Amino acid sequence: MARRTPLAARASLAILPDPEPAAETVRLAEALIFASPRPLAAADLAARLPPGHEVEAVLAELRRLYRGRGITLARVAGGYAFRTAPDLAGLLRGDAPEPRKLSRAAIETLAIIAYHQPATRAEIEEIRGVSTSKGSLDLLLETGWVRLRGRRRTPGRPVTYGTTPAFLEQFGLDSVGDLPGLDELKGLGLIEGRLPAGFGVPVPSDDPGLRPDEDPLADGLPDPDIA
Repeated sequence: MARRTPLAARASLAILPDPEPAAETVRLAEALIFASPRPLAAADLAARLPPGHEVEAVLAELRRLYRGRGITLARVAGGYAFRTAPDLAGLLRGDAPEPRKLSRAAIETLAIIAYHQPATRAEIEEIRGVSTSKGSLDLLLETGWVRLRGRRRTPGRPVTYGTTPAFLEQFGLDSVGDLPGLDELKGLGLIEGRLPAGFGVPVPSDDPGLRPDEDPLADGLPDPDIA
């Protein structure tokens, strides 16, 4: 006679997540990610899937289904989105609208903000060694890659700048911590020659919370950076 599973054991088995997500659940996840205007966070995806499914298993199945195809599931800006397969991206550039080109000053300013955020205009100028035009900062704000964070608790209460999720999406980064470090920059040929003693590349962070030396923007005080 076959042994019957104790009731308690059967109850515990009933609540275990399905290790192989159902096809309809995978289809639903596919549709949700496709329809989302921004990369969809795993937590947001899990909240909209039927109970009893592990979101990581669903995402793994989607990656498997799209492996080797023209589009792929990518982790970008802390969420998930469908992107053109990397090996095909170059073939499609001719069909895409010409992106607005940044000046060298704007590119340098963007790089400094990305690595040193939160950064004020004066701090950006100190690192660059030259003055930074208001136009460069305005352009970066217009692209949506840079945002106003707060005000530094120093005389004049200057505005601090940081990057946005749109910056991560534009450059295909999951987080700002994925920016290349010193060794990677050397390997790309972006840093050459002998470096000064103690030279290093900071570990970037785009934590949205204000730092202890920052105050909220909404204080009604004028600021020369955004006047």
